[in-house]
Amino acid sequence: MDKFTERVIADAKRLGASYCDCRLIDMEREDVSVVGGAPRAVVHAHQRGFGVRVIANGAWGFSSSSVVADAEADHIVEEAVGIAHASALAKKKDVELATVAPSQDMIPHQADVDPFTIPDSEKIGLLAEATRAMMLPGVVLARGQMQFLKERKIFASSEGSYIVQDRVESGAGVSAMAASDKGDVQIRSYPMSFSGDNAQSGWEFVEAMKLLEHAEPTAREALALLAAKPCPSGVKDLVVGGQQLALQVHESCGHPSELDRVMGMEASFAGTSFLTPDKKGSFRYGSDIVNLTADPTIPHALGGLAYDDEGVRGRKVYLVRGGIFEHYLNSRASAPVVGEEPMGAMRADGFARCPIVRMVSINLEPGDLTFEQLIGGVEDGLYVDGIKSWSIDDRRLNFLFGSEIGWEIRGGKLQDMVRNPTYTGVTYEFWRSCDGIGGPGLYHVWGVDNCGKGEPMQVAHVSHGTSPARFRHVQVGVLHE
Repeated sequence: MDKFTERVIADAKRLGASYCDCRLIDMEREDVSVVGGAPRAVVHAHQRGFGVRVIANGAWGFSSSSVVADAEADHIVEEAVGIAHASALAKKKDVELATVAPSQDMIPHQADVDPFTIPDSEKIGLLAEATRAMMLPGVVLARGQMQFLKERKIFASSEGSYIVQDRVESGAGVSAMAASDKGDVQIRSYPMSFSGDNAQSGWEFVEAMKLLEHAEPTAREALALLAAKPCPSGVKDLVVGGQQLALQVHESCGHPSELDRVMGMEASFAGTSFLTPDKKGSFRYGSDIVNLTADPTIPHALGGLAYDDEGVRGRKVYLVRGGIFEHYLNSRASAPVVGEEPMGAMRADGFARCPIVRMVSINLEPGDLTFEQLIGGVEDGLYVDGIKSWSIDDRRLNFLFGSEIGWEIRGGKLQDMVRNPTYTGVTYEFWRSCDGIGGPGLYHVWGVDNCGKGEPMQVAHVSHGTSPARFRHVQVGVLHE
């Protein structure tokens, strides 16, 4: 492949490109789903292709193909350069890239056991047994799923980089849906909602979840929610569990710190951001204990990477330090605009998409409290966890989130379970009210494989490290039954 990428880059230079990079990707994916003990689907997919990105006449051009051949490479390069020249007709200024040192590197995957060597029968068998265990009286649907990915990505640039990265991902989860005679429906998930938890790991990650061990208790919580009291409404202190806080970090911290949003490049689809450049270095985003990091270097994190799709080495930065907004998720082209260095946040969804600014692992750094101390500091409040629903405006300010499950807190202790808990607020007011964060023993990096952004849509695999945290005077229960 080094000869192939050399040909691409040489062709681009010959056609007048001032910069060129080529990503060649070979990816295999498997999805397994089971419903009520019976297999529903086993999907194997494989894709191979390359994408070429150029700067010519001061503008970007991009093209791609699933045919990896010399003649096709010549055509794709010509097309990319032609698109750049066409784009230059509407440019406001020339594209300028921050300088980065070229890299020659090979990055191995982090899996111990290749999940693609595990027979489908074993995967289906585990999910079938777990979902059968969840089919208690009153449970109308039990689902289980696994998803696996194996990828080799080769990146080469006209600046001299040649990087080979291997990646293996594994994920799984189960959920139970319970229904009452009155038409109420409640869902409980393990270890996380939707596709479960995901990581850059192998089959050992799925085994460590102990899906069968947690299946029946998860179903019993779904049934208990049918009889639980409605979520109270009012202004209360709130303890947010780690799963739910991963959503909070994702929607109200990760997305608004994406610099392409700030610069208006995502406004038509995903919205902009309230974190405008004048706020950098001075805006009070949260309380003094709130530290939010973008860290692609966390081992096994789904949002981790050694190099992004521009060949930039991933590094940890503080988005928020001591409550003050400090840094953006950026690209080589956008970082200099706000006085930053590239930090490795440009990623594409496969070979046929152009890289855009995406989250890596966005984390609320742990504090020093135990769970008992978090709850013990609340006289009258709620504890909520499990992602159920979310809504946030296009500037990432006003939000309304719903959780799968909640409990009242009275006198510093968990009391009655509540169903359909919701809470709402304004992003910076909410984070400024944070006065307690769980310690490292409560910290977990959750892998999220469904973050959508861009036109055409690109799906990114990201992650969020969180511990439970406590927030004061939050509006809860805003939806009435």
